[in-house]
Amino acid sequence: MTKYERRPEVIHSLTPEQYRVTQENGTERPGTGEFLHNKQAGLYVDVVSGEPLFASAAKYESGCGWPSFVKPVEPDNVVELRDITHGMIRTEVRSRHGDSHLGHVFPDGPVDRGGLRYCINSASLRFIPKDEMEAEGYGQYIDQVEDIE
Repeated sequence: MTKYERRPEVIHSLTPEQYRVTQENGTERPGTGEFLHNKQAGLYVDVVSGEPLFASAAKYESGCGWPSFVKPVEPDNVVELRDITHGMIRTEVRSRHGDSHLGHVFPDGPVDRGGLRYCINSASLRFIPKDEMEAEGYGQYIDQVEDIE
């Protein structure tokens, strides 16, 4: 058993929007996500499993209507799958341990930061502010968070 896992009790406590996005592969309406304009330093984790996904230092304003990141904080925690729904070919991203639908990754991110844009639904995330990371067991990631400008 891993530290991070899919927990039925957490799934049952999700809001309707969190459940629709993470468990039914839903998508938030653009511009509506809780973390779209968050510029606070901290860590974004899977709302279901708590596994670390993205650090504030990797967040940027892409203008797409969803929180965007250039890379995951733990690449092994993000699984990429081919998605051919809605008449498009895209790459879906899911959390490895929670199996939550997170969003999609596109090759149109900032070239100087790797060229990727992880377009992520806020409803799939829980944000842990930098000053709470140590107490919540995420201290090893503090050096990867910073305020967004």
